[in-house]
Amino acid sequence: MAKRGGFSGMGMPGNMNNLMKQAQKMQRQAVEAQKELEEKVFTASAGGGAVEVTVTGQREIAEVKLSPEVVDPDDIEMLQDLIVAAANEALRKAEEESAALMSKLTGGLGGLGGLGGLGGLGGLS
Repeated sequence: MAKRGGFSGMGMPGNMNNLMKQAQKMQRQAVEAQKELEEKVFTASAGGGAVEVTVTGQREIAEVKLSPEVVDPDDIEMLQDLIVAAANEALRKAEEESAALMSKLTGGLGGLGGLGGLGGLGGLS
């Protein structure tokens, strides 16, 4: 009698076990990296440094610094624009670091197409 397929009980389950171990390791690394990222701060300025905004790795504004000369009651719109520009730049920096971190963590997954976007890693976007 001929043997059926290549599933002797060792081949596929062993590979699947290795895949699961690798995914679990990556998930632990992602959680550690997310914690590290959340502790970082990102600062950007606008108007030649007249406005400075600091955001956390959790994408929350932590601080806004204004130079006295930028506070002109007759030109509130300029101040608002500078704050928005600095805040957006600081958030962009935080997002870039997050994306670079994810790329680093998932770089070795080219052959594991079945894992999709690694939805189990949650929170790292």
